[in-house]
Amino acid sequence: MKVSAAKPQHGGKRQGAGRKAKFGEPTAIMRVPESAKPVVIDFLNQLEKQLAQKRQVEPTWPSHLIPVKLAENPPAFKVPLFGHTIRAGFPSPADDYVVESLDLNDFLMPRKEASFLLKVKGESMIDAGIHDGDILVVDKSMTATDGRVVIVALDGQFTVKTLEKKRGKIRLIPANPEFAPIEIKDEQELQVWGVVTSVIHQFKS
Repeated sequence: MKVSAAKPQHGGKRQGAGRKAKFGEPTAIMRVPESAKPVVIDFLNQLEKQLAQKRQVEPTWPSHLIPVKLAENPPAFKVPLFGHTIRAGFPSPADDYVVESLDLNDFLMPRKEASFLLKVKGESMIDAGIHDGDILVVDKSMTATDGRVVIVALDGQFTVKTLEKKRGKIRLIPANPEFAPIEIKDEQELQVWGVVTSVIHQFKS
């Protein structure tokens, strides 16, 4: 999903317009043989693509979202899964039996190739169970539907919010009344980087 930025309209000829916008420097007129024209055009097109790729800047991560590096091919981390539900009294020791082993890697990130982790700083999503210092598990392969907690780049800046799609309008909703919703305007560019699938929260000791 991407909301393209509106292109400003201006009249009249501007000094230095034309090829300078593509190549980032003044250009010169020169004559080439007719037979060499296709070669020169192809070369300039390739040069333009290379320069455009170099100018593409990765959106910057703000202070409230810190990328956490994933280990490549992590070993299985299996823990015992007890076949006992938690109830308000004391469970019987006889009921505490292991039914299987649970691999936390597979449980938290079933699609590892499309997953990444982020550490949260701040409390703009606290009512959604996302606290300061929590680790978010994000899946880039999932579809960002209405009501999902998502990681987005808005005008090149990352943030985590709940996605709202209503009546053709898109808003990013915080989970804290002290923060205002963000309504996406036509001239803004929005790119969804992934859907938050899990939150790893540690209780403070």
